[in-house]
Amino acid sequence: MSADMNDRYLRAARREPVDTTPVWFMRQAGRALPEFRAIRAEASLIEITRDPGLCAEVTLQPVRRLGVDAAILFADITTPFSGLGVPFDIKPGIGPVIERPIASADDVARLRPFDPDEAVGPLLEAIRLVRAASPVPLIGFAGAPFTLACYLVEGGPSREFRRTKTLMHADPATWSALMDVLVETTIRYLRAQVAAGAQAVQVFDSWVGGLGPHDYERLVAPWMRRLFDGLAPLGVPTTHFGVGTAGLLRLQAAAGGDVIGLDWRIALADGWALVGDRAVQGNLDPALLLGPFEAVAETAGWILEGAAGRAGHVFNLGHGVLPETDPDALRRLVDLVHERAPSRLLAGSPR
Repeated sequence: MSADMNDRYLRAARREPVDTTPVWFMRQAGRALPEFRAIRAEASLIEITRDPGLCAEVTLQPVRRLGVDAAILFADITTPFSGLGVPFDIKPGIGPVIERPIASADDVARLRPFDPDEAVGPLLEAIRLVRAASPVPLIGFAGAPFTLACYLVEGGPSREFRRTKTLMHADPATWSALMDVLVETTIRYLRAQVAAGAQAVQVFDSWVGGLGPHDYERLVAPWMRRLFDGLAPLGVPTTHFGVGTAGLLRLQAAAGGDVIGLDWRIALADGWALVGDRAVQGNLDPALLLGPFEAVAETAGWILEGAAGRAGHVFNLGHGVLPETDPDALRRLVDLVHERAPSRLLAGSPR
């Protein structure tokens, strides 16, 4: 890491002293930025991820415009599916759609071993380009095995996860085999990202909030522990993020992750108490940014008060940036968080 790089995010993720609270946003690479929309008018999301220069440019756009303390690689949660031999498309207004959903042990057996260089070579080159140009750390990311399994089994986005839950309980052997494949794929995918230059990784379990604690503990947590154990030798901070997971936070923390993501459905202080001796990330409701900034500022201040200047808070939204968000509001929020550094945090800084 270059001497002039802003390492505030990495230090906070390791619960080390920082000069002010670091902030970045999920889905900051794209969505709300007009410069991203200009690129999207000429190229699909899949095409962007397969063009190293375009992918690097989109990844860096929010760093330049918003002043955030970390970049996150621009890709989709389903990007590694092509490396498994799974045809899919990302349809506007719908999201990823799987051509042939998984329904049996034979379908799982047909999945190919994941080779990162073959499957996502352009994405790895984009990481190298970002590292050469970025003034802030780069976060690599992947979907968690459960969330990936939901896409593969449901065939696309779902609210009830009926097919997935049926498979979990009616055919546990097939479920286990699928999760085995997805854990190994995710470990290989993130190892390759770190080898290419990613300085931290985040695992998105976007759909796991649809499970109850009993199912999570038996049918998801063992594979999450295996995943984070496989990432530990990389020596980079890992973030474990889910949505609607207030009732699962203790179990998620036990499964692994240096940083535990909190969504907006729980107070930051309460969530931190549940996960214990970890850093936390969060947790402003993204929808607040669509309204008056006074509400954004009030809630952001409340979140920072909940963090109370403790080492290990990364400010973020509780989920991703909504497409209608004004980029200027995001920039104002970054400035507000940086300016409202709690006195205890400042007093502990070595800078």
